[in-house]
Amino acid sequence: MQNRAEIVDRNFIQRVQTGNLPAGSVQLSLEQAGLTAIQLVELFDSQLLSRHLDLCSRKLQARGESFYTIGSAGHEGNAAVAAAFRHDDMAFLHYRDAAFLIQRARQTPGETPLWDMLLSFAASSEDPISGGRHKVLGSKSLYIPPQTSTIASHLPKALGAAYSIPLAKRMQHQGELPHNGVIVCSFGDASANHSTAQGAINTACWTAYQKVPLPLVLVCEDNGIGISTRTPGGWINASFSQRPGLHYRYADGLNLLDTYRAAKEAERLARNYRQPVFLHLGCVRLLGHAGSDAQNAYLSREQIEAGEAQDPLLHSARLLLELGILRADQIVARYQETDERVARVAELAIQRPKLTTAGEVMASLVPPTRHPKPSRLINDTERDALFAREKSMLEQPQHLARLLNWALADLMASHPEIIMMGEDIGPKGGVYNVTSKLSEKFGSHRVINTLLDEQSILGLAIGAAHNGFIPIPEIQFLAYVHNAEDQIRGEAATLSFFSKGQYSNPMVIRIAGLGYQKGFGGHFHNDNSFNVFRDIPGVIVACPSNGSDAVEMMRECVRLAREEQRVVVFLEPIALYMTRDLHSEGDGLWTTLYRDPGQAQPIRLGQLHQQGEGRELAILSYGNGYYLSRQAVALLEAEGVQLRIIDLRWLAPLNESAILDAISGCEHLLIVDECRRTGSLGEQLVTLVTERLKQPPKLSRISAEDSFISLGRAATATLPSRDTIVAAAKALLTPTQPTATSPSDQRTDRENQQ
Repeated sequence: MQNRAEIVDRNFIQRVQTGNLPAGSVQLSLEQAGLTAIQLVELFDSQLLSRHLDLCSRKLQARGESFYTIGSAGHEGNAAVAAAFRHDDMAFLHYRDAAFLIQRARQTPGETPLWDMLLSFAASSEDPISGGRHKVLGSKSLYIPPQTSTIASHLPKALGAAYSIPLAKRMQHQGELPHNGVIVCSFGDASANHSTAQGAINTACWTAYQKVPLPLVLVCEDNGIGISTRTPGGWINASFSQRPGLHYRYADGLNLLDTYRAAKEAERLARNYRQPVFLHLGCVRLLGHAGSDAQNAYLSREQIEAGEAQDPLLHSARLLLELGILRADQIVARYQETDERVARVAELAIQRPKLTTAGEVMASLVPPTRHPKPSRLINDTERDALFAREKSMLEQPQHLARLLNWALADLMASHPEIIMMGEDIGPKGGVYNVTSKLSEKFGSHRVINTLLDEQSILGLAIGAAHNGFIPIPEIQFLAYVHNAEDQIRGEAATLSFFSKGQYSNPMVIRIAGLGYQKGFGGHFHNDNSFNVFRDIPGVIVACPSNGSDAVEMMRECVRLAREEQRVVVFLEPIALYMTRDLHSEGDGLWTTLYRDPGQAQPIRLGQLHQQGEGRELAILSYGNGYYLSRQAVALLEAEGVQLRIIDLRWLAPLNESAILDAISGCEHLLIVDECRRTGSLGEQLVTLVTERLKQPPKLSRISAEDSFISLGRAATATLPSRDTIVAAAKALLTPTQPTATSPSDQRTDRENQQ
């Protein structure tokens, strides 16, 4: 029994030979469209290659040689979109845009899209974009970052990249993208309904409405169905044609002339006027959603055949015949020659090497190190101007929030490529004043007040990083990141992995979080779980417990982003922002003097802090837990306990060898974890100690209850405290009382003790 792929393949030849071709909805001449006959044939050839790659992929999958069959059949008209833009207009592509990539490759000498895409189908380690890690559409030389998204999660970063282009021009920043460039971002009609797409498009409108330049073309390829769910007729037009600040253009995506005409108009608006455009293309979907999709379960045979009758390749053949450019036999010959060429090259591609070891797979999790311009230490005159209003305070010990503010000011002064973005971070200075006066010192173009949308904040950061900026986005509260965690997990953290380190989006994500707030609480402001970051490969999580560490760790985080292209989460304990005292009111023991960059005492990734050398007890903690443990230590030492206390500082990845060295020789180990008991960092630490040490210390763990945090006086009821830490330490140090035993057992116990 023939499958639909075989039917579509056979029908093309038969219908061209018999002249049974679909009627066109738009009548345009080559001149009206802005194309030549040679260019139209070239677009058709790109369509043919895309189609035969789809057909070949399904044949190879049946042989166990290809592993991804979501194809582009029905969407091949996007070749005309590619032709309308320059090859250095960065494109974030829909997964049905193979023809776009093929056509763009024709604009750059030396490209081999057929070979490259077949290597990707075969998951070969020689695949030039992902190295066999995924079938993705991407190319460094073609300015196409790889996308694995099927839910439009690439729209926020496309928006960010578009925003960064005019920003770079204003700042005279030589980034990765030309100052007159445009960003292209394509997606499907079903994806347009996703909250991520809706948020990004709303942000584009919000930005453009304020006359902020945004050279962005959003290409919605509307085939009328999302897997099996129909898009209501007219829905995309009704949803997006009247949006403020957004130019809307429609084209028949089955007609290369109309598609090219509309795409050139979109390109002109975006490039010349720096305004966002929504380009709506009418398409069809052929061959189902993917190779495994049995579309006859939800579509009738008549519906399937009606879609196949509108095959865009048939429409292109009609244009070529009507315009007298090619004869029917020449069209069929090109089709068959492409089929034979793809099949021949495929047999070579499937023989190429594959990834075989965990090390090979993981090799691109961490981007390669780069060598940016060295840091510039500002001179005394510049420093006096930068800190003119804080001069007297610089001579006094300060709390974490103010010290971090000064560190950020120094970093922005030394690195003009640093930009910040977030809700209320501008003139207000953020909820906790950490970004106070930075907007005044560096301007609103570098300290960007955003709308209230965490996905757009992180997308702005990711996109700006594509253009050579070092973004420091702020998420106002830890609980708010869950609205946008896929921007970190599915976009930022995967980019190096799926591009063999060719693309990266380094950044330092500042997040205020953890518990123990006073006077302003509840779960959404006291969130004591950061597990969302701990299981994302390649992401670094830093958590300072005091202002001195915050300064040096932020400097290290920026170095990691600039030099090692890392994605870093900088978790700031809210309750310690303004904390000055440790043991008693007025002791000032949790404040320190600010050390400027010239006096820096670097804290490198994974570097712990240890206080004390006692071997009777080691306390291992971080953040608020370390602060409370320091209070507990004073009480324990007063009772003669010989101990040491260790601040982890870096929570992911853990520096396992340093941790084991720090507790080496200790008789007892108490792990103090302010996060929830289940799935917490404490569990990982217990596992580390028990698995890696032949003779682990007697250990205990104190953590928060598996609960959300309440408001008011009960806000700390579920969390560790100074007194519960002391009690846990004493219980750990107390010898275990023997249970009732027989006289012979008691005698054996005494003998063992002797």
